[in-house]
Order: sequence, then structure tokens, then C-alpha cells
Amino acid sequence: MSTTDNTEIIAQLERLGIVPLVTLNTVDEAVPLAEALERGGVPVAEVTFRSECAIEGMKRIRDHVPGVTLVAGTVHTVDQAKAAVDAGCVGLVTPSFDEPVVDWALEHDVLILPGTAVPSDVEKAYDRGLRHAKFFPAEAYGGVKTLKALAGPFAEMSFLPTGGVSLKNAQEYIALKNVFAIGGSFPVPAAAQAAGDWEAVAQACRDSRALVDPIIASKTN
Repeated sequence: MSTTDNTEIIAQLERLGIVPLVTLNTVDEAVPLAEALERGGVPVAEVTFRSECAIEGMKRIRDHVPGVTLVAGTVHTVDQAKAAVDAGCVGLVTPSFDEPVVDWALEHDVLILPGTAVPSDVEKAYDRGLRHAKFFPAEAYGGVKTLKALAGPFAEMSFLPTGGVSLKNAQEYIALKNVFAIGGSFPVPAAAQAAGDWEAVAQACRDSRALVDPIIASKTN
């Protein structure tokens, strides 16, 4: 994967403003869930390694719903990173600044959004040439206030806050100049996923877009 490809992926995430966090309960729900994201106008899925279904689910989405951009979430090891890329993921998201995973991704030109929570984490990302990172757990680490504070010393960095981000505070986060997208499970309500109510998932995505789209538009004008 080239740097240009990675830049284009970031640009897509920035346009959407939302990265749904997806933890699969079964492999069979991967395709209809991804189709619901696409119908709802959020054609991206961060499929997490919090489930044993992750890799097979990624493969099914890759093969059957190619319009959905796949990223792997909760990546803890280089082996997981390799498996995710082999399964069709174009990016990796880690919960913390995992140096072996980050360095492997950089070496192989795979988009990496390392987890950061404190300035020392952000500095590690910056020193490696990264300008986009995850901010996690966002609410527990000061949320909007902390991101505003980080904007001073790390003016070139842009963040994907995840952890406690919801429809209630989505607009506060996406309005920040150093936030390129917000992540969370709110576009995939747990009850709707458990019931296989894919139209409810699609509607949750539409509702999410309705909240963030006007703010994204105002940031780009």
C-alpha cells in the first residue's frame, strides 16, 4: 500500500467523520451488518479483535461488501496486524501505543492509528512521522478539554477520539479542529445488532451522519 492510498483513506474517514466500532457476535452477521453501514451512509467498519469471529468476518466483508472500508481494531500484536491485512483490512487501530505493531505497519506502508492518551504517547507518534492517531479512552482522559489542550503543543496532530463518544457528545468532538473523525459503537446499537435488526443499524448510521455532517461542512468551508 502506498502513502497516497493511506492519505486517501484518511481523507475518506475525514469526509465521513464517523468510524463505527464493530465487534462481531457471529460470523454470519458480518455481511448484513456491513451492508447496513453502507446503506446508512457510513461505509467503514473498524472490526475489533474482541471477538473470535474477527478474521473470518473481515474476510466475508472484503469478499461480499467491497464498498465498505475495513480497518482492524483492538490490534495487540504484529501477528494480528498481519492477519488483518491478509483478511482485507486497509488500516490498523491499536488501543495503546504498541511500538512493535506501529513500527511493523510503518515498515509495510499500512495505515496505522495508534492509541494515544497522554502527551508522551502523542510524541512517540509524532516522532515516527505520524500525524493521525487514536485518542483513547477519550472521556476517561479528559475528552474535549484534553484534546483542546493537546492542540497547542501538537498543532499538526489530528485525532480519532474513541471511548465514551456517543450521540450525546458527538458534535462537541467533531467540532474540534484537531479531530478528523470520531469512533464508537453508537452507529451499531447493541440491541439492534443482537436482534439482527439491520434497518435499525442503517438508521442509527443516518442519525449519526445527520449530527456530524453540518459540522464537518462548516470545518471545510
